[in-house]
Amino acid sequence: MGTTPTPDATTTSAEPSAAKAPPPPRGGPLERFGAWLARRRTLVMVAALIAVIVAVPFGADVESRLSQGGITAPGSEAARADDLLNTVFKSGSPHLVFLVKAPASVDDEDVAEKGRALTGRLGDEPGVVQAASYWSLDRARPLRSSDGRTALVMVRLDGDEDTVRTTAKRLLPRTVGERDGLEITATGATAVRMDIEERSEEDLVKAELLAVPVVLVILLLVFRSVVAALLPLLVGAIAVVGSFVILRLLDMVVPVSVFSVNITTALGLGLAIDYSLFVVTRYREELSHGHEVADAVARTVRTAGRTVVFSALTVALSLSAMLVFPMYHLRSFAYAGIAVVVLASIGSVVVLPALLAALGRRVDALDVRRLVRRRGAADKPPRSPEEGFWHRLALVVMKRPLVFSLAVVAFLVTLGLPFTRVEFGDSDDRVLPASSAAYQGAQVLREDFDSREGSPLSVVLPGLDATSGAGDVTAYATALSEVPGVTRVDAATGSYAHGRQVAPPDEASGRFGAAEGTWLSVVSDTEPYSEAGLGLVGLVRDVPAPSEALVGGQAALLVDSKATLGDKLPAALGIIAVSTFVLLFLFTGSLLIPAKAIVLNLLSLTATFGAMVYIFQDGHLRWLVGDFNVTGLIDIDTPVLMFCVAFGLSMDYEVFMLSRIKEEYDRTLDNTAAVAWGLEHTGRLITAAAALVAAVLLSFATSGLTPLKLLGIGLALAVVVDATLVRGILVPAFMRLAGRGNWWAPPFLRRLHRRIGLSD
Repeated sequence: MGTTPTPDATTTSAEPSAAKAPPPPRGGPLERFGAWLARRRTLVMVAALIAVIVAVPFGADVESRLSQGGITAPGSEAARADDLLNTVFKSGSPHLVFLVKAPASVDDEDVAEKGRALTGRLGDEPGVVQAASYWSLDRARPLRSSDGRTALVMVRLDGDEDTVRTTAKRLLPRTVGERDGLEITATGATAVRMDIEERSEEDLVKAELLAVPVVLVILLLVFRSVVAALLPLLVGAIAVVGSFVILRLLDMVVPVSVFSVNITTALGLGLAIDYSLFVVTRYREELSHGHEVADAVARTVRTAGRTVVFSALTVALSLSAMLVFPMYHLRSFAYAGIAVVVLASIGSVVVLPALLAALGRRVDALDVRRLVRRRGAADKPPRSPEEGFWHRLALVVMKRPLVFSLAVVAFLVTLGLPFTRVEFGDSDDRVLPASSAAYQGAQVLREDFDSREGSPLSVVLPGLDATSGAGDVTAYATALSEVPGVTRVDAATGSYAHGRQVAPPDEASGRFGAAEGTWLSVVSDTEPYSEAGLGLVGLVRDVPAPSEALVGGQAALLVDSKATLGDKLPAALGIIAVSTFVLLFLFTGSLLIPAKAIVLNLLSLTATFGAMVYIFQDGHLRWLVGDFNVTGLIDIDTPVLMFCVAFGLSMDYEVFMLSRIKEEYDRTLDNTAAVAWGLEHTGRLITAAAALVAAVLLSFATSGLTPLKLLGIGLALAVVVDATLVRGILVPAFMRLAGRGNWWAPPFLRRLHRRIGLSD
């Protein structure tokens, strides 16, 4: 006596027709919109062309208009201290540090005269609020190198970050180089950031030149048609140009970081190619089924277009999580990312269908196979879905789902273990290549000078008068000078070291006082972003002060930024988790599938975060990814940015795969068959899309900047892992284990989904 197959049996046969669900509805709003695009294709293409013509000149110079800063947490103690130093005291840590190297000794009278003249000339420049040097401060020993051949000139500039950058751009070319027999090199926070910005722009151009040819080759391999292959690149160009315009418009309202341009280019090309790939493939599939061009366009917009819109929404919501962080550096990545996602989806669902309607069946024109096909050779007959690699892989996995899932999970968790020892820092000169003059100058400061004169901690006492409270200032400065790691404390009442006064007040001491209070400069022998440097911030803050004390400086800004990120991170993760869950429920009507998607997407990131530490913090595999300076630290913003972007890209592939699985499940009610069918119809496309996105991202690995290199390699690794191990093995294994429970929801939620679900 035979047994009746259950819907979850490992088989590809459909159930009897009586058990079939009704076919998806036809003639919905998306299909009608697609039909309208086919009829009005000329209007749509002309409108798109006009928009691009207007956008190109308007957005071409966007990088020169955006801001350079935004990495600090506004309102934090360190930010308040630095703001008071800048606006009230017109003083603080130097923006520029000039290293003046003499032929013999900096104490030679001729060299000293030239050094004093250089200091005076810099001090008289517009936008300079203070210039001090080894020679102007009575040959202060800490400002001379151990070999006596190099001395420092420290310059503080006036204004906000953009004004400081403008002033520095004017000063640097007129100061550095060979001057009067002296060799002058510039470093300091502003010089480093300017070098980072310049190299970022150069690396972006280089990455684009490398990525576009590789992407075109992959598209030709996927589509085998020159015309079809060019369409995704066209949509990508529209998305990138349009997002530049949006960034420039946003900059008129809120500050936008110049570094957001890099993520705009990578995401714009990657997502536009992803979306276009699925739209063009679905259109060609509809044509192969015998549909007329207009009908094929309409059906493509209804199916692939719906999936693209939903996918773009999930990616945009993942990126929007960065808006909870107050640093506009991170918020700018959200602005740029959301803008380019929206434009990529509009290009793929509006402009691309109009182009397809105009091309008709000529979308397959210029078939590259004719270049290699032997004369008279016949094409191989198409294989049935059951013969495809991805279909067979799904069936193999679903025969032993527990074994496959445990093996892959264990592998991914192992790859992620290095992240447990992550150490965070901030971008400094060491993210630059060794050829950078700013990096070379900073290295001289580390190796040849006893203290970190260019990066002291600043302690602001806004309520204390330096004259009437001179005794309190002296006592406080003395106590600070006894903190381990502190080499000197400069205050309005003099300089202090190791618990005693080592120098009386001089001409420069007046800069420590103002009507609103006073401040002290705490110089140490620790690297600002090292563990000791960050620990020093806490030690200084623990010293009892005579009034309210605000501790600022590079190390303090990083400490406060870490605290702010930690406070806001739960909200960001909550936004991603809740929005993903709700949207996937509206898409599928299931409660289990959204939970599965979140867990598997997190697993796909383990390899990325482990590699982040293993390669870029520990310094392994530099021969493979390109040389860089190992600091033992990871830029504090990078994991947040990578998580939001990579999670969104993973959701991209999740949606595309689920759309085809659900389409087949609605038709057959056979979970196993639907998974195998869906993987077969999306596996090749998802792999191709991942290869395309990885090619774009890996082009950033050629950058000389460590954060860009890390971002490109890390995101490329996340995309590849997600498209192979997660989509090819974990998703089929999990959905086989869950069976029909994949599609379960309580009756009231099923009714809610039927009313408001994201279906056409």
